[in-house]
Amino acid sequence: MSQLLIVDDEEAVCWALKKAFSKLGHHVAVAPSAEEAFVLAAKQRFDAIVLDVRLPGLDGISAMAKLRSLTGNAPVVVVTAFGNLATAVGAVEGGAFDYLAKPFDLAQAIDTVTRALKQRAMQQAAVEPPANGTVAPPEEMVGTGAAMQEVFKRIALVAPRDACVLITGESGTGKELVARAVHRYSARRDRPFLPVHIAALNPNLVESELFGHVKGAFTGASQTRAGLLALADGGTVFLDEIAEIPLPVQVKLLRVLEQNEITPVGGSQPAPLNVRILAATHQNLERNVAAGTFRNDLFFRLNVFEIHLPPLRQRREDIVPLAEHFLRRFDVRLLPLVPATTEFLTAQRWVGNVRELRNALEHAVIVARGGPLLPEHFPVGAGVGMGTQPGEQLAAAVLIWLEDRVRTAGTQTPTEIYADLLKCVEPPLLEDLMRRLNGNRLIAAQWLGLNRATVRKKLAEYGLANVHRAGSAGGDGEDDEAG
Repeated sequence: MSQLLIVDDEEAVCWALKKAFSKLGHHVAVAPSAEEAFVLAAKQRFDAIVLDVRLPGLDGISAMAKLRSLTGNAPVVVVTAFGNLATAVGAVEGGAFDYLAKPFDLAQAIDTVTRALKQRAMQQAAVEPPANGTVAPPEEMVGTGAAMQEVFKRIALVAPRDACVLITGESGTGKELVARAVHRYSARRDRPFLPVHIAALNPNLVESELFGHVKGAFTGASQTRAGLLALADGGTVFLDEIAEIPLPVQVKLLRVLEQNEITPVGGSQPAPLNVRILAATHQNLERNVAAGTFRNDLFFRLNVFEIHLPPLRQRREDIVPLAEHFLRRFDVRLLPLVPATTEFLTAQRWVGNVRELRNALEHAVIVARGGPLLPEHFPVGAGVGMGTQPGEQLAAAVLIWLEDRVRTAGTQTPTEIYADLLKCVEPPLLEDLMRRLNGNRLIAAQWLGLNRATVRKKLAEYGLANVHRAGSAGGDGEDDEAG
């Protein structure tokens, strides 16, 4: 049973719509003007609004924003005469759910409003948690804390729409799982879901892989081949590590998003394409835009709606539930976990996030051989970056260090963060580098990209001035004193 508001100054239209929707069990209110609709909307809840464009007084387009704000963003179906079709389309682009062009039949109106009510129900399910305060996670996703509840809500909110989604987060947080969940709960669920890992594609053939090519387009193109985007026509394409896509290819991808058409390499005629694009990255795309390695217009086109996945260290309440989830796959005999193991798991940083936790558990299951899972069964280094790239480990370690600094500062504003970070990382870097180079400051300065005088100053600052200085075969050009 839904509450509908019909805003139209034609009595015949209001009468017909009210009769049709009342028969379906809905409560229907009628207003002949936008001003009267505001009064009604301020007094009672409405689940959907049918709004005529041409009204006495304030027109429907101008009234739409206020009506939506009064009704908690209830979907608006715009009604327009045929000659005002461009206005109606503009209204849809500005936030209206859909439009009806006069004259319309009742079946069309009922179908459109029914779809609007379904969207409203899904929005409310996503935004308003049930009595226990949690939202059911999508299949294969585990999370009970506030951070993941927000992720689940955002998935539920955007899945029914056809908008582009940018999924961000550190490596190993589960960005592809989010993409699969968005597809699973969308209208495209029965069509293909195609994950494409940009970084894994041959850099010289990315364009051909994505958009296809015609026979003879380049050396080795012995036959026409459809690209990955065309293979997913009607479905969803997940572009993982989107920051790795070359600049020339970004231009063609932008055209796909804006024109819904694709031109293969070597081809001259574009073909229509109907795909939804979901993209993911662990990089800061705004920083890439500023550096000129990522197009500004493509960034905004992809980032219509963002879902950010927090690192596992910021959702410690999910570590044990995740471990239990993986163990039900690997070896259910190892459940329940003993207290020592749960304490061990929750104490770790899990720099590699959920992926690292899963890999560590799989290793531990093999070692445990069906017995109780104990801390000693986990690989050395578990929880501190096992399985991640060195650069990712370093970045995660910096974030962990910063979290500790902020937490220990309490209510005080932390100061000298950058200087303190340099004091942590520069001494081991300089000491090891000088040992590798047998104390040669000239070469060390070249490796570091610093002035030799700066290197000498830093070595003195950290008490490293004599590291491998004695017996240095090549010296460092003993004119250090001259700078």
